[in-house]
Amino acid sequence: MRAASVSDYRELARRRLPNIFFEYIDGGSYAEVTLKRNVADLEALALRQRVMQDMSQLDMTVTTLGQTLAMPVGLAPVGMAGMYARRGETQAAKAAQAAGLPFVLSAMGICGAEEVTRAAGVPPWFQLYMLKDRGFMRELLGRMKALGCPVLVFTVDLPTPGARYRDLRSGFTGASGFSGWLNTTLDGLNHPAWLWDVGLHGRPHTLGSVASALQGGGRSVTDFLSWVAKSFDRSVTWKDLDWVRETWDGPIVIKGVLDVADAKDAVKAGAQGLIVSNHGGRQLDGVRSSISALPPIADAVGGDLEVYMDGGIRSGLDVLKAMARGAKAVFIGRAWAYALGAGGESTVARMLATLKSELAVAMILTGKAKLRDAGRDLLDT
Repeated sequence: MRAASVSDYRELARRRLPNIFFEYIDGGSYAEVTLKRNVADLEALALRQRVMQDMSQLDMTVTTLGQTLAMPVGLAPVGMAGMYARRGETQAAKAAQAAGLPFVLSAMGICGAEEVTRAAGVPPWFQLYMLKDRGFMRELLGRMKALGCPVLVFTVDLPTPGARYRDLRSGFTGASGFSGWLNTTLDGLNHPAWLWDVGLHGRPHTLGSVASALQGGGRSVTDFLSWVAKSFDRSVTWKDLDWVRETWDGPIVIKGVLDVADAKDAVKAGAQGLIVSNHGGRQLDGVRSSISALPPIADAVGGDLEVYMDGGIRSGLDVLKAMARGAKAVFIGRAWAYALGAGGESTVARMLATLKSELAVAMILTGKAKLRDAGRDLLDT
């Protein structure tokens, strides 16, 4: 199969990956209503076609938080990416670096930030989850600062894991110890290419950046979400940003905002950016899509900090629609995870090239030569 779209990369990943890991990438929480809304609401937006404009020179670049991006796209944090391809976070980071885009390393990634930095040649943006062990958190923040990570992406919409039915059915959760090992092993035996690449040669299969905090829990992949539920700090409030600032003096982006009141609180707390996000439909099901939540948030706080969006981006057309509704840039999660699972770094690179090509076509046919000037006039209302 020759992939032409993100949906094609999804199918290739489904064929190559053990079911337990494909379902983890692909699934959402509860009945997956919000997951579907993220995609459907973007599809429902109509662009205005414009003709006879001078489109001989296109400029997709945007500058944000001191960095110039080749196009307004970043790779969002995706947990466990090292289970989709051998040392998967390093492969994705190299593809992003070659494309001139930021890579946000998940704190729950198989590869640690130091390994990713060595592989890509530049430190990643780093995703922060707040653990109960504040001594470890202080050490972790110090490590990321010393490494030179340019941005801290503080994910705030996971005080506890959402109810993800697909993970229960596949055995990703609820099957620990020998049962979990056996389930993963049998699943892997049915996917020999993955077993050779990841199962045998992609070790160690631990959470690289937070390995020293595991303390006997979460040692296997099937224990991952149960460890999260026990270790993540539900008591976190906006005041905790002051605590983070005691160690971290770089830009902080708040990820997981859907409400204007929360966006205003992010400004008051001194954040430099926020990502309008419902965690890809993986947390509270039944909430609104990211693209529908974006305009009022951009209107309310867009002059005070950088407003980004993730959730449902599957094409270059979606990137342009998000820009038109007020996003400075978008972050993609499943799109790069599918590509990584389908074929590693080279396939992620091809997927990013596809997004860029689709975005160029959309710019030309809407008469927008400079992407940073995109506004709501691009949408046919």
